[in-house]
Amino acid sequence: MPVNYLFILFVALILTGCAKTVPDASHTTEPELNHTAHAKVNKTPNEAIPSKATVIDPTKVDDVWQRIALQLSFAPSQHPSVQKRVAWYLQHPNYMDEISKRAGPFLHYIVDEVERRGLPIELALMPLIESDFDTSAYSHKHASGLWQLTPLIAKHYGIKIGPWYDGRQDVIDATNAALDFLSYLHKRFDGNWYHAIAAYNTGEGRVARAINNNIKHGKSSDFFHLKLPKQTRHYVPKLLAAATLLRQKKMKFPPIKNQAVIDILPLENGVILNDLLTWQSLEKLNPGYTRFPALLDGPTHIVIEKKHTSQWHNYIAQQPKMPSNQWQQYTIQPGDSLSVIAQRHSLTVAQLTTFNQLKSTRIRAGKTLLLPILADKKIDYSVKSGDSLWRIARTFNVTVSKLKQWNNLSKETLQIGKQLTVFLAPL
Repeated sequence: MPVNYLFILFVALILTGCAKTVPDASHTTEPELNHTAHAKVNKTPNEAIPSKATVIDPTKVDDVWQRIALQLSFAPSQHPSVQKRVAWYLQHPNYMDEISKRAGPFLHYIVDEVERRGLPIELALMPLIESDFDTSAYSHKHASGLWQLTPLIAKHYGIKIGPWYDGRQDVIDATNAALDFLSYLHKRFDGNWYHAIAAYNTGEGRVARAINNNIKHGKSSDFFHLKLPKQTRHYVPKLLAAATLLRQKKMKFPPIKNQAVIDILPLENGVILNDLLTWQSLEKLNPGYTRFPALLDGPTHIVIEKKHTSQWHNYIAQQPKMPSNQWQQYTIQPGDSLSVIAQRHSLTVAQLTTFNQLKSTRIRAGKTLLLPILADKKIDYSVKSGDSLWRIARTFNVTVSKLKQWNNLSKETLQIGKQLTVFLAPL
């Protein structure tokens, strides 16, 4: 073959290779994977892979935040809404100080539960997005607690909500219910965690309709393309931004010891505490009890600081059998019924049957019932001009968080004339 012909063929091949189309990066969309609990973040092409990588056991590190960072599985996101939230966090460098303070007693437990279920560790950050780790948080939609559970979802997952106990503010009950709900949503949306988390915020029906609408019009159904309420459009990016800060160590997260600081102990019967000074930490760790120090009508457990566990066992063992000075005996009168007696003493029929271990609601005149002596007195307070929650709380020597809890308040602004319920501790 002539040399000139070979030269021409060589040039032609080079020109053909140069003519291949290069993808336009500006038209690529934000990747959204159907993340599973064990998905790994892909390494960047330029990241060197050591021949013998040191594997760090997340459970052995000193800080719970670091334990979370080591297990992050959602792909890093460069979406503008995520980066905007990252910038917001960086502009508020002291934000995490209060968060770590609030999360301190509970984050280790939440991380343990997420890991035990094999769920993405990012879910342990959701109380940060939902409530700033405020156990007494309320929303205008009547959602409550760290996980901001609504009454409907809470009751669906077996949480008690009554006059003396609201399980949405109990960290144990609420965490179990929230993770059950998220697991259901993950399955409901075919393994897509972004869709599941969005549905947790705004409802599964709304997310499903947004997905179907996009598919119907030939549009992408990933989260960042869905038409959702503004709050929800910002919700998932907030979570991804918090994960970004942990992954890239862009912001200081005040350390939380990677060790359990609470014990979950059985509580078979209700208790009205008679040693408030000894058990001041109980109210903080068991915020579900709305009329502290009456631990009544709640779950079958109580949360105790580990350092107080043996002290609590001794305290319970020394409690006198009912009746005691915490209880009173009531003699059933002719014409009485459980509902009448319950209403008269601000109780429910279910509480009466529980306290007295009744197998039915039938009662007989002359028999006695045990009733708790309430540890506080209920009053109704009418809001006046110039009042604030802080001022009212100081007047009655109660906390603002309890005022909000007793009255289902989502914000601190008050209307003149509004009736507030206040429970006064005995003198």
